[in-house]
Amino acid sequence: MTVVQDGVDVQAAEPVPLLAFGARIAGDDARTRIVVEFDRKPEFSIHYVGNPVRIIVDLPQTSFGLKPESLEPRGLFDAIRYGGMGVGTSRLVLSAKGPVEVSRAEVKAEEDGKSFRLVLDAEKIDQARFDELLGDQQWTGTVRAAKTDRPVAAAVKNPSAFVIAVDAGHGGIDTGAIGTVTKTEEKHVTLAFAEELVATLKREAGVEAFLTRDRDEFLSLPQRVQIARQKGANLFISVHADTLKQKDIRGATVYTISDKASDHLAANLAERENLSDEIAGVPLESEPAEVADILIDLTRRETQAFSVNLARTVVSSFEGQIKLINNPHRHAGFRVLQAPDVPSILLELGFLSNKDDEKQLLDPEWRKKVSGLLAVAVRRYRETAVANGG
Repeated sequence: MTVVQDGVDVQAAEPVPLLAFGARIAGDDARTRIVVEFDRKPEFSIHYVGNPVRIIVDLPQTSFGLKPESLEPRGLFDAIRYGGMGVGTSRLVLSAKGPVEVSRAEVKAEEDGKSFRLVLDAEKIDQARFDELLGDQQWTGTVRAAKTDRPVAAAVKNPSAFVIAVDAGHGGIDTGAIGTVTKTEEKHVTLAFAEELVATLKREAGVEAFLTRDRDEFLSLPQRVQIARQKGANLFISVHADTLKQKDIRGATVYTISDKASDHLAANLAERENLSDEIAGVPLESEPAEVADILIDLTRRETQAFSVNLARTVVSSFEGQIKLINNPHRHAGFRVLQAPDVPSILLELGFLSNKDDEKQLLDPEWRKKVSGLLAVAVRRYRETAVANGG
């Protein structure tokens, strides 16, 4: 039996997440009110982010038991997202149509004293006033999840091992694509596959593999890169599942980084994937400056060549075994592939917008098969790299 006292599980000595069990929104293009109901009194803080304009409401760890329609965007807001930001933290992100200010933010106890309402009133303001709000706040956009001494990516046991970082795309507040039939969120699809892939890779002689995230939590794109580099990764594989308006398109794609996209599909995908931090309300300025500096040196070009070789090896391993799209190796400017010294690929396993692909993506046996083919590709890549003195 769980004993909770003051929001803490007494037996486990761990905070029990708040429960957000109800919400509503009302208003117009001048003023909008949002109300979220909690089982206990929530501590909260409010911040502003520009380009595009967003209001960030940071909360303690919260379980969101809300009906999706309860916070359908309206009035001043054109998108509303909520979810976890890492251990102990959650976030509500209100994307606005233009400059806005929270004129009222308070928590009210219900009459029975058993629940609390967070009331947020927002109103339209001019750009000058919004710039003033941005300038006055003392906030860098960091959250507890930004710490990189997390136990998620365990230290490599064998110093001579070939180390592979497997990155499950999206997570926490960033759900990713949604399945057409089952409504399964991409963040769960990618984690399930990443776990299978790590288990498969670990059975390879001399290989160590780890997950950048092993739970439903948000990691910024620079964080994912940083974790891989800190753990000495020799390869970085980021796993995703795309969605398109064209429901008939299906199959896997392997992407590498490039300043210029290979085609419109690659360009559009990179643009969507690069919005991950924006969706979570993380300012782009939080990206480490060293990345921009290092990316232009010779190390980057050599790493890109290795990445291309890895991508081609993966495509070769997949051919005739699993469905691939036309021209399955493509490239674009993916921020998550920006490690200057770690060969990296982004693997789109298939399209959640296609019912056949969606069915496969949720099939454990299919995940096992594809993981095995990836392990073969990694083995071939490694043998070639060693033979060439890499």
